[in-house]
Amino acid sequence: MMLAAGLIFAGAVTVFVGWKLIQGRHPQLILLAAGLIFLMASWALGNPLEVSDSTGWRGFDLFELIVRSMRSKLSGIGTMIMVIAGFVAYMDHMGATKAMVRAAIRPIDFLRGFPHLAAVMVLPLGQLLSLCVPSAAGLGLLMIASVHPILLRIGISPLASVSIITLCTCFDMGPASANTARAADLLGMGNVTYFLGHQAPLAGGITLVIMAVVFFQLRRMEPTQSHVAPESETSEKRPFYFAFLPVLPLILLMTFSSFFQTGPDAVVLDTSTAMLISLAFSMVLHWASGAKGQEIENGLKACWAGMGRAFSQVVTLIIAADLFAKGLIELGLIEGLLLMADGLGWGALGILVIFVILIFFASILMGSGNASFFAFGPLVSKVAESMSIPGIRLLLPMQLASSMGRAASPISGVVIATSGIAGVNPLDVARRNALPMAVALVLMLLTESYSLL
Repeated sequence: MMLAAGLIFAGAVTVFVGWKLIQGRHPQLILLAAGLIFLMASWALGNPLEVSDSTGWRGFDLFELIVRSMRSKLSGIGTMIMVIAGFVAYMDHMGATKAMVRAAIRPIDFLRGFPHLAAVMVLPLGQLLSLCVPSAAGLGLLMIASVHPILLRIGISPLASVSIITLCTCFDMGPASANTARAADLLGMGNVTYFLGHQAPLAGGITLVIMAVVFFQLRRMEPTQSHVAPESETSEKRPFYFAFLPVLPLILLMTFSSFFQTGPDAVVLDTSTAMLISLAFSMVLHWASGAKGQEIENGLKACWAGMGRAFSQVVTLIIAADLFAKGLIELGLIEGLLLMADGLGWGALGILVIFVILIFFASILMGSGNASFFAFGPLVSKVAESMSIPGIRLLLPMQLASSMGRAASPISGVVIATSGIAGVNPLDVARRNALPMAVALVLMLLTESYSLL
């Protein structure tokens, strides 16, 4: 009874939150307030708040949870977002972004007449890069720094560009992925075997369909060439070698990733470290190219300002979204979904459909693919065994659906982070991504359902 009351209350508040976000109200305030309301409701229903080292009073523990969320996000994705934003600001200041766009446009100048085709070709490229950069937010922000300016230059709008970049993260796959490691462990197989033998074939085929959906979506919603930003002929020309600086972090991360570097002596970089190395190298190259000390100092000021904007606009939203997700979990969202699936008593096909749809919408609500998959994943072996079907037939679509839901969530880290840097509304990005993800989800369900027949 208490669980049902909590779920009904959570549903009502979530609808109210969605309504306020659609109205354009301050998302940090709405999500933070909703998260606190969820936590207080959970407390009132008799559920203990999961806080290690409690302050001694539950009222203070609510704020302790906020502090813990801030510490967690600032030390992880928050630092990464701010460092990337600072790097992007310095690239703009020194003219490296314009140099990269100029260099990239020359060989693909003919694509200005086919911007929609060029845009959808980013999807498989981004998914290949995700094998080396398993963090969805990290990859999204790297592509915002390197690919986004090129897409804008050939006539793609900022909203469409961010949508395409976030769709590059819709399949959480590859040996370095946490979800891949968890799924492979549950199935008793190696990460590479699971990736090459199961993930890649299914995701590869669905990617082609997503590309087709996005292409026709762009044709309908993005008038050709309406967003091309003409480059000023009087702008100061920068050395041609500045063009490689915005993609230097990507090169470092690909070269020094766990996908290519193995063994005890492997050299592996994370996103923030690669960004700082690239920033330091860019400053030295800027100085060596004739920049005065004052110009480099101004560039560093722009870098700090970019970090500050990222904190106020993006990181605070991620913290608020994290508290909102915690509140939903405390009210029993996961337990309620599991009980619903268990009580249906459907056959293998019905269980496949209900589990995949539940995990998809749970990821949208919580903004996390890991949280939903880690909650539902362990149930698969027991369900599959009771129905005499291979566990992979249930686990694979569930695992991919969790990251597909993240790409369609306005509170996921990758959507918030990329939208914040590009200056677009995360809710608009989620709306744009909803159609491709819905089509992909239906196609995946049809494919996997056929394998169960």
